[in-house]
Amino acid sequence: MKPGYANETTVMVCQDPHSYNFERDIWHLGNPLHSPTSLLLLQSSLIALVSQGIDVCLKPLGQSSLVSQILGGMLFGPSFLGHEKVIKNTLFPARGALVFETVASFGLMFVFFIMSLKADPVTVIKTEKQAVIIGISVFSFTLSISAGIAYLFKKYVSMDNDLASSLMLLACSQAYTIFVCIQVILNDLKILNTDAGRLALNSALFADCIGFVMAIIVFCILGNKSGKLLTLICTILSVVAISLLVVFVIRPVILWLLKRSGGGVHELHIIWIFIFLLICGLLTQVIGQHFLMGSILLGLALPEGPPLGTTLLTRMETLCMGFLYPMYLAVCGLQTNIFAINFRSLWIVSIIVIISCMVKIGAIMLPGYYNNIPMRDCYVMGIMINAKGIPELCMYNAWKTSKALTESDFTIMVVTILVINAIIAPLLKYLYDPSQRYHSVRRCSIQHTKQESELRVMVCILNNENIPTIINILEASYASNESAVAVIALILIELLGRSRPLLVAHQHHDTLRSVSCSSTQIDNALMQYAQQNEGYASVYSFTSMSNYETMHDDVCRISLEMGANILIMPFHKRWEIDGNVEVINKSIQTMNIRVLETAPCSVGILIDRGALSGFPSLLVARVEYNVVVLFIGGADDVEALALGTRMARHASVNVTVIRFLLFGEENSKDRKRDTDLIDEYRYFNAATNRRFDMMNQVVRDGIEMSMCIRRLIDNFDLAIVGKEHPESILLEGHDQWSDCKELGIVGDMLTSKDFVTKASVLVVQQQRIKGRHLKHIMAPNHREHMIHDVPTDPTPRPPIAISM
Repeated sequence: MKPGYANETTVMVCQDPHSYNFERDIWHLGNPLHSPTSLLLLQSSLIALVSQGIDVCLKPLGQSSLVSQILGGMLFGPSFLGHEKVIKNTLFPARGALVFETVASFGLMFVFFIMSLKADPVTVIKTEKQAVIIGISVFSFTLSISAGIAYLFKKYVSMDNDLASSLMLLACSQAYTIFVCIQVILNDLKILNTDAGRLALNSALFADCIGFVMAIIVFCILGNKSGKLLTLICTILSVVAISLLVVFVIRPVILWLLKRSGGGVHELHIIWIFIFLLICGLLTQVIGQHFLMGSILLGLALPEGPPLGTTLLTRMETLCMGFLYPMYLAVCGLQTNIFAINFRSLWIVSIIVIISCMVKIGAIMLPGYYNNIPMRDCYVMGIMINAKGIPELCMYNAWKTSKALTESDFTIMVVTILVINAIIAPLLKYLYDPSQRYHSVRRCSIQHTKQESELRVMVCILNNENIPTIINILEASYASNESAVAVIALILIELLGRSRPLLVAHQHHDTLRSVSCSSTQIDNALMQYAQQNEGYASVYSFTSMSNYETMHDDVCRISLEMGANILIMPFHKRWEIDGNVEVINKSIQTMNIRVLETAPCSVGILIDRGALSGFPSLLVARVEYNVVVLFIGGADDVEALALGTRMARHASVNVTVIRFLLFGEENSKDRKRDTDLIDEYRYFNAATNRRFDMMNQVVRDGIEMSMCIRRLIDNFDLAIVGKEHPESILLEGHDQWSDCKELGIVGDMLTSKDFVTKASVLVVQQQRIKGRHLKHIMAPNHREHMIHDVPTDPTPRPPIAISM
């Protein structure tokens, strides 16, 4: 017997296993949908198309994919179109339910394996004290208060017997805070790397450990139909035995296979892991637990990250999360029948769910107050913690299968998950904007920093190939007894094979476990720079392991807390030795755009062509390093000029400023203001050295300017140019051909395929005050001075402590 999708009654389906043949096609006048395979393919395709369509419509409203995929299933279920004959009898007949649900459940095993593989259970031991306290507070308060309310309802409110028997179970389930669900919604909203997001994830991870143990005990109790204590004890002990088997037998075998092959992951290893996955699911099902527990245990036991975790995710994640995951959500939607809801049960369960959500928020605010966490962040974390997802759906589905929940209770719980997630996503998007904290009201750009003050340069490094050019720029910035240089290095590593982002402050003896070789080489190069400029240069190193879509939060956070004057970002393209241009990752371009929008200091995007020029390091060879500043006008060009002026103080650096003047605008106010500012820089450098040269180029249009740049650019090793400029005839029409808007018009021209040069380019954007251009808050006739009276902190800042 199997309940049909569109029928509330029990339907008996009789099938002849020998009735399927190859003549069920349109050419033999047969019905292809009588074949289980054809029916399954049609159902899967239809569900996928409709779910994606709903997702496209709901994305602008800030909704997660979980909402659209459940709605996609509900659309074809008895809640909406399931009563139509063509849906009920043709597309989703009762005879196809078993096949569709079996395939979805089988795929779900791989989904949970992927989710568990990305988690690192060892980090629970290292979880910070705040997260531990919040995790315990949320779980204990929600469990006790929800259970207490359920007890009062059972005692004083009349309800049907089915709800009375399951109400305590439903109330206790509200205490779960599933780490994966929170991670998914935070990643969708691009707030995974924020302080609130990290603390919420850490707290949920610790609470998950408690909840996982409780879930196992609940399943053991529900599965103990005989009611004998000995049977219950044996079931629990068998769970412990399988856990030990996975950790101390299967895990070592897999690691031994990897070690035997030299550390690489081969096809045979993947096959063996799949076999072990199926065996673990079978064993947990045999002992009376849900088969998903086996996949969770194996996923947690295997090491996250490269090489094994990354390889498995590369092979499986797209299929699992893009196809199998939505299929199971659609099954839950198909089984949901809003017409079967008992409204007395609805308001009782709704009250418990609403109170549980409020308790979770309060349970975070209480320890947050004593730990000096801002109340707004506590409130936001409380909303995050209430996120729900596929683990809860699986739990309710298992309880429904075991008759612990009725169809009405199951539908109520699916609807509550749908409503909660539908509210959480747009609410977080409205209430929480992490970029607000990065907006600075104090000018800290290079132009507005005194020449004798410490220059704090933050460099973001993708790989070892960026190091030579970055070291040359740092060395050219001239660390001396007159003005020290503090280097804040942030190594950017894409998050692969794990779900929780990391932000790590390096110690002299410490490196990241999984990327130690790369980070050590970068650290060594930076330490060599510091030793070469001992007493005048200091280096602070960090590593951010995250998705590129959210990594800008780490970049802006470090730059703000370390007081950087300028941060230098890598470009998303790479120039090979033979001149070919390769796109490293388009997500890096998105990260750069977000950094430009939210950074609390000036930003430079480095287009590294060091591989073409082969220029030696300034640290080891005292050769001439030629720098050109292309000056058209505006705040960004002034910042580029300020950086070039500082470089001119280095004994091996020659700086040339090429100023482009539009023919016929000799008397404009903007030109006079720029002339006064440039004269001040020229006067300062004329008094100190002769390595600072000025050139005026009068041009009539953008074509002449472009030809002039092409003629002169190969005489230099580094070109510094501002990102944005005032409206000018020189720039008209160029923006129509721009490929990289984040570089501005001139910067994009210097990086185009048609512009052949070996010079590296640094595109500079001056610090924005509260997101605005500095030039917009100046009076038109205001004269900007090179030496400013902006207060600075002369004492070196210690490295900050970053919690993992």
